[in-house]
Amino acid sequence: MTEASAENASQIAKRVQDSFDQQTMMRTAGAELVAVEPGRVTIRAPIAAHLLQQHGAAHAGLAFMLGDSAAGYAALTLMPEGVEVMTVEMKINLMAPAVGEALEAVGSVERTGRRLSVVRAEVVAVTGGRRKTVALLQGTMIPVDPA
Repeated sequence: MTEASAENASQIAKRVQDSFDQQTMMRTAGAELVAVEPGRVTIRAPIAAHLLQQHGAAHAGLAFMLGDSAAGYAALTLMPEGVEVMTVEMKINLMAPAVGEALEAVGSVERTGRRLSVVRAEVVAVTGGRRKTVALLQGTMIPVDPA
């Protein structure tokens, strides 16, 4: 990586972190931004007692929230400065109960077009060193002017 591209990657990571820090829902869930690369973002949150459904697994809403945000931020990494993104639509397939210590969502960009970006995310439950896919998401993001 050249010095210029390293600086650009650092600026992108800061931009994503600054936006992430404004999401009060992420604070409520105890989520953290784990990794930011062009076209790929990872977000992790503990499976806390206040985020469970009636069977003791993490609520599907937590999996959706993490996957949607990871995919959206992945799209943001490829947008020009001064542009934000919003979800146009997002589909989720719940694959298994979200049981473990934490959920981790890895969002990626499948295709960026002139107006829309097609994104996806995989959400895994983490227990010790074991990882199990609990949800797959696919959706569409659109650039928006934050002003």
